[in-house]
Parts: sequence; structure tokens; C-alpha cells
Amino acid sequence: MSSMVVTANGNDNKKFKGDDKMDGAPSRVLHIRKLPGEVTETEVIALGLPFGKVTNILMLKGKNQAFLELATEEAAITMVNYYSAVTPHLRNQPIYIQYSNHKELKTDNTLNQRAQAVLQAVTAVQASNAPISGTTVSESAVTPAQSPVLRIIIDNMYYPVTLDVLHQIFSKFGAVLKIITFTKNNQFQALLQFGDPVNAQQAKQALDGQNIYNACCTLRIDFSKLVNLNVKYNNDKSRDYTRPDLPSGDGQPTLDPAIAAAFAKETSLLAVPGALSPLAIPNAAAAAAAAAAGRVGMPGVSAGGNTVLLVSNLNEEMVTPQSLFTLFGVYGDVQRVKILYNKKDSALIQMADGNQSQLAMSHLNGQKMYGKIIRVTLSKHQTVQLPREGLDDQGLTKDFGNSPLHRFKKPGSKNFQNIFPPSATLHLSNIPPSVAEEDLRTLFANTGGTVKAFKFFQRDHKMALLQMSTVEEAIQALIDLHNYNLGESHHLRVSFSKSTI
Repeated sequence: MSSMVVTANGNDNKKFKGDDKMDGAPSRVLHIRKLPGEVTETEVIALGLPFGKVTNILMLKGKNQAFLELATEEAAITMVNYYSAVTPHLRNQPIYIQYSNHKELKTDNTLNQRAQAVLQAVTAVQASNAPISGTTVSESAVTPAQSPVLRIIIDNMYYPVTLDVLHQIFSKFGAVLKIITFTKNNQFQALLQFGDPVNAQQAKQALDGQNIYNACCTLRIDFSKLVNLNVKYNNDKSRDYTRPDLPSGDGQPTLDPAIAAAFAKETSLLAVPGALSPLAIPNAAAAAAAAAAGRVGMPGVSAGGNTVLLVSNLNEEMVTPQSLFTLFGVYGDVQRVKILYNKKDSALIQMADGNQSQLAMSHLNGQKMYGKIIRVTLSKHQTVQLPREGLDDQGLTKDFGNSPLHRFKKPGSKNFQNIFPPSATLHLSNIPPSVAEEDLRTLFANTGGTVKAFKFFQRDHKMALLQMSTVEEAIQALIDLHNYNLGESHHLRVSFSKSTI
């Protein structure tokens, strides 16, 4: 074993044994080789952050190497395993990571000061998500532009954008480690963490302002103040690609309270500019977008993909095929509903095409219906079977194929443009002239919720916005009152709105 003299910042004459053997015994200290010359501590620390707390770093500038110490051996093992499958890159150069022979890094703190300051700053940002203050850190520490985490808002979301579509598009720029998706202010948003801040920078430059599909689903991309995402569950709302062992959770929101607080702060600082001129999108991104569009399917084209959804954790005392038809009908034309005979808290719902089932899944999974958080996933069934002739299944299966209430039968219908996530504010239309605000307030209060606000449209008295006090109350009101007969052959139409009153 050769012994090499390590100089941290030129004068730390500690002796470190050269770490030349490839697959040594696991250690929480990792040896990183072939680093590009101008790499900063921050960039090296960022490699380790997704896997856990980084406790020390030693850069060997002259040798293009570094030692990185993680808080636990388990974190180091996860990191080495991940990067053995996905070659890590810094500044577009491949680098090599292996276990060090050292069990811990002993660095002379006075001499390794700059690295310590950077570490402190990064840990401070992670602990509080607050701007760095009071640390003597050079600007190459964590400025937002160097975060490996992007915050993505999707405007004009007429078609579903799923976690997998985002992964597919952003992976063209580098290894995507984690994604969290959520709905905030009635907008689909995501946090996406790259292994390397440089990839985040490249993805932002190439994709900000681009449409994922033709003329819709515009990406608005910013750096997040978070430098690391904490994903608790792997499901269709969040995923940690470095930890395939995570549980899927049970439809609970997967947002860490600290992260949620950080968003609140971050969102208020963001002014989203008007429509951006389409950038010359590089081929890779265009190809990814095309592939994604092909997989999700455009209107008028029968989208492949699964049309049948499995909905579970339903309130079996309350749920009926009709109530599922009405709620899921907001996102597509429901063909058949079957509540399972042996498991009445679960149902199969067949939509008209795969695009609609994706849309319903992305908007309704994790929402509350009759007091229970429902789970919506794609079923492996291709169709929902009707009961055999003359067989009574207690009304658990219903065929809605010829229902006059389908919202999306007419190609190019306005309804395609008015698909929004469940929200406390409802859009009402088809109101006859004789019905006053008071009548509607009373009608909606009778669904068991509180009406917070009401406003007729100025130009058109046939339409109004009505706000319930929670999203759950609004879902209930929509189920109860969509298609309600207001007399004079006017049936009330109820949808979720993107506006607030």
C-alpha cells in the first residue's frame, strides 16, 4: 500500500494511506477520484447529500481527489451502490467513488476551515431551509443556483403529467435521484433532485418555458432553496430512486412539514413571468417530450395505456357506483364501475381511454371522499366485467356507457380546457334566471359543509363560483349536486375551479 501525503489547502501534512483498492470493506468515508480541477467542496458534498448527512470533507486539490465522510456507514453503502449503477458526473466528467480504508476523517480544523464552513452552511440550509447568514462562506457555497433541486410548476395542464413523465424528460440531463409531486394553489408542482447541480442548471436552461405536449403543459422551472429532498414513500406522488426499499405509504401526503414550510416561503418569492417564447429545445428534450406524449396520448387519439383504475380505502357505508361515476367523471368519461363484492372498500372504474385514467389518478389519489383518504392506482384488469344476465350483484356494478352525463364526449369540448385538481372553490353553470344566490347557498350548505363565499359571473348570470371551507366539502358537494335539477329543465353543472373568490 503506498502512503501519500495529503495537503489540504497546501499545508495539512496528515498522512493518508492511498486508497487504491476498488472494493474495500464498507466505510462511512468514501474516496472520490478523477475530479475535474475546478470542482468546489459544495459540488462534492452535493454528491453525498441525497444519501444522508455529510460530516466531513477533505479535498486533495493537486491530486483531483477527495475524501467524503458520511454520518453513517449505511448512507455510504447506499451511495456507493447507487453510483455503481449510475456513473456520477461532475462538470460533465465521470468520477469514481469507492470505500476508503479510513473509518473516519481526522482533519485539522483550522486548516480545513473553508471546507468546514461550506459543510456548516449546507447543514444549516438543510436544517432550517433558511438563507445562510453569519457563516463566513465564500460565494461558492450553496447559492440557490447551485442547488441540485429544481422546483417545477406546470401551467396549462390539460393532460396529466405524471412523475414518470417528469423522470423521463429530466433524466436526459443527468441522474435524477428523487422526485416529489404535489398540488399547491391548484397547480401541479414538483421538486426534482439531480445528483449534480450542474445537471439541474442544464435542465433548467433547456426546459424552462417549454411545453411538454403540443400547446400545453408548460414547464416553469426554478432552483429550490432545498439542497436535499426527504422522500418517505415510493408511490405515484413521490419517489426516491436511490432507495427502492421505501414503503408505498397509504395515500397520506408525503410532504415533510419542514419542506412544506419552505415551499410556502419560496412560493411567495416567485413571480412567474408571462408566456415565455419557446426556446430552441435540444433534440434530447424534444425526443423525451415526444416519447412522453406518445405514452400519455393526445385527445382524439385513443390513448393506449390502462383504462381501468383500482380505487381503495373507500367508505363502504357511503360509496355507490353513482358517486364514483360523478367524481371520476370530472376527469374523463366513466364507462363502468364495479364495487368489489368481497371487498366493498375497493372499486374498479373503467374510463374511456388511458389518458383519462391517468388524469383521474393524478388528481384524485390521496383526496378525501366520505371522510376517507382514497388510493387510486392503475388496475391490471383491461375491462370491468358486467354481472351475467339475471344475476343480482346488489347494484354493485353499473354500466354508464350510454350515460348522457359524460363531459368529454364532444371532441374539442370546452371541458377539456377546464380540468383542474379538486379545490375548495367550485364552478357552477346552467343556473336558471329564477334561482338566486340564497337558494344556491342553502342547497350547498345542505351537503354538510359551510359555504364561505359566492359570486355570480358578471357577464353571465348562468354561472357562479362558490367556495366551501375545505376541498373535502367541495368534493362532497360536487358528488351530491352535479346534475341536480334546479327546475325549468335546468340541471346544475358543477366542476372544480382554478379561481378563488
